[in-house]
Amino acid sequence: MTTLELPADETLHVLVPSRAVGAAVEAVSPRVRAHRCDPADGPPGGDAARARVWVPRSAGATAPDAGFFAALPDLRLVQLLTAGAEKFIGRLPEGVVLCNARGAHTPSTAEWAVAATLAAQRGIPFFVREQDAGRWSFGTHRSLVGARVLVVGAGDIGRAIGRMLAGFDVELTYVARTAREGVRAMDELPDLLPHADVVVLIVPVTPETRGMVDARFLAAMPDGALLVNAARGVVVDTDALVAELASGRLRAALDVTDPEPLPEGHPLWSAPGLLLTPHVGGAVPETGARAAAAVTDQLRRVLAGEPLVNVVDDY
Repeated sequence: MTTLELPADETLHVLVPSRAVGAAVEAVSPRVRAHRCDPADGPPGGDAARARVWVPRSAGATAPDAGFFAALPDLRLVQLLTAGAEKFIGRLPEGVVLCNARGAHTPSTAEWAVAATLAAQRGIPFFVREQDAGRWSFGTHRSLVGARVLVVGAGDIGRAIGRMLAGFDVELTYVARTAREGVRAMDELPDLLPHADVVVLIVPVTPETRGMVDARFLAAMPDGALLVNAARGVVVDTDALVAELASGRLRAALDVTDPEPLPEGHPLWSAPGLLLTPHVGGAVPETGARAAAAVTDQLRRVLAGEPLVNVVDDY
């Protein structure tokens, strides 16, 4: 168990990305003092340099250069507002603990995965385009009810996706790095993929998952199958996916891409059979409050001398 030791009479200085987060953390205790901080403005000074906790901004946040950390000799905890931690793993000074906001984006990301899957299966993107063109184009598309769904990733969000899909009577199979009751191992994918109508990706970015959805992975999926990426763009080999979409053999629903944001003229913009959203899976009004709650709960633990939660191991 990991704890952050703090003398009983010491003020807990916290670097925050916004006034809203600052107000939330200062409401935890009179001992907490928030300091607005943007690494792009340079290393913090004054009392902010005494910070023991840094809360980076959520959108596009990444670990800054060594000069930023050199100005923070007392820093002991980086508390993220997101579940994804790949941009910080292995990039923090020795002795600084990394924690994520596991659960803050769970309901909204799971909701996006189910909504995108259902929309793609029922041909909603096609009908929206026909509506825009003023055409009454009757057509029959696939159904989610009774589909064989493979969820690659059996963590918090993956489990939430499974619960939401239960009402569609899907045949659900989980796959994760480690096999356990109700979860198949990654090395079983070659045998599982040919039988999946829908493959949902919700894995963290690791050396093993980066580029895991390559040409071989996609080739193992049956004709007409749907790939849903609610994880990170780098999990999928973009060129291999574009080739499959262009051939019309597979379909996809993506909330994340590689590169991201998707540049003008990229072939994914015009790829057939693709439902594309701009990394908005977690973007609902309630997410900010959930993320702030994860931060304030962590700070209460620090003040009470309790073990930290959601510690990110260097997997």
